[in-house]
Amino acid sequence: MRIPPFYKNVSLQRFFAGMVIGGFISWCVFLFMFGVWQERYSTEIKNQKSTIHNLEKDKEIWQQEFSELNKKAEEKLTIQGIVVKINSKDKEKYNIKPFNALEMEGAIKEDLRTIVAKDMELVYKSRALLKKSIENKVVESDQKRYRFKVSELIIYTTVYVELSVTFAD
Repeated sequence: MRIPPFYKNVSLQRFFAGMVIGGFISWCVFLFMFGVWQERYSTEIKNQKSTIHNLEKDKEIWQQEFSELNKKAEEKLTIQGIVVKINSKDKEKYNIKPFNALEMEGAIKEDLRTIVAKDMELVYKSRALLKKSIENKVVESDQKRYRFKVSELIIYTTVYVELSVTFAD
């Protein structure tokens, strides 16, 4: 068995040489394109990492600012409502009917309406004035005059006032 003498055929030599040169050129083109893509993607990843890092820093700053704002807002809460209750023992002692008790509580609430939507700090500072205004109020119900004494005053978003009742005369 003998190998055919292709080395003498010039056209086959050119074909194989063209294949080798074409393979080498295509390999160089592939490496160039892959290198360009790799460089582009690596710079894109680097930019994304820096953007993520910056956004995380911004997020931390925002969270700190919001926590500070929440603390300030908590300090500056406003009054949302008023609850006035008359002592049940005093209701029994002075024989005050539930409707009359509601009427008296409503009169006191009406006087305290000015503190709704005010700063809690301001209301707290003026709590002595609130007590005096309630205690100086005389309410007439069933042809009897009643005076109140503040037994409990709780100031938060809802002001809770518990009153003791005495006759005004």
